[in-house]
Amino acid sequence: MDLLRTMGAFREVARRGGFSAAAQALRVSNATVTAQVQQLEAHLGVALFHRTTRRVTLTTDGAAALERVERLLEDVDELQEDVRGRTRAARGRVRVDVPAAFGRHILAPALPSFFSKHPHVQLELGSSDRPVDLFREGIDCVVRGGPVFDDSLIARRLKTLPIVTLASPSYLRRAGTPKTPDDCRAHRAVNFFSPRSGEVFAFDFERDGQVLEVPIPHAVACNDSDTLLACGVAGLGLLQAPRSAQVDALIAQRKLVQVLPAWTCGALPVAVLYPPTRHLSARVRAFVDWLVSAGV
Repeated sequence: MDLLRTMGAFREVARRGGFSAAAQALRVSNATVTAQVQQLEAHLGVALFHRTTRRVTLTTDGAAALERVERLLEDVDELQEDVRGRTRAARGRVRVDVPAAFGRHILAPALPSFFSKHPHVQLELGSSDRPVDLFREGIDCVVRGGPVFDDSLIARRLKTLPIVTLASPSYLRRAGTPKTPDDCRAHRAVNFFSPRSGEVFAFDFERDGQVLEVPIPHAVACNDSDTLLACGVAGLGLLQAPRSAQVDALIAQRKLVQVLPAWTCGALPVAVLYPPTRHLSARVRAFVDWLVSAGV
């Protein structure tokens, strides 16, 4: 059995929704495509398609197999081009997982620049901040803020965002403006908790070598920066957040005010992470290099 050929036949049937259309695209007989898919099913020990007289649809196992097959065939194509010494434009699918706020406010507005350079790449963007197993889930790279969560991954720094203390004008009118970090203990907070560990983070302050960690009781705790900022704008308490373009816009609109500006509050490193490999595919390399160079 030619495993690559059978996988190619399987991919075409899945893409085109039928054996006849796949046979026409591959310029072989319908019987040949049918036999190749049957060989692959026998080799894997699962049914890849539900077959009726009217339609062909993927089984659950077939859908899972298609994810792996498409990626494998794309990598084989790239390998062949590299061995032949040809310069190959990045093409194919790149699966990326990013925090929702990063995807909405930073990455999405910058993507036209990426596609102007790499029009043959298709991005699949997942939005989360959860721990991911890149190998098991078939994800090419992730963008995360904070310490690297997996030492087995390669991390390339994108930027470092200073963290600031904020509150809405309405909250400060109601509760008063703290003059020192210790004053914050009498306030309510919109706290942030880790999507990975569930830990609720205390407020951090530093000035002239003095470092303070101030736990503040919260009305609400969030694990997403968009929700954190929305709760702050709603007047639910003090909050600490990375100073991004979104935060600058909220300050300019007087929806949030910086509190205790004389105290620094640490910084959030943002990095793109991907598995170590001697042969990083052209499409993933193109996306990672663009992220780093674009300074998103």
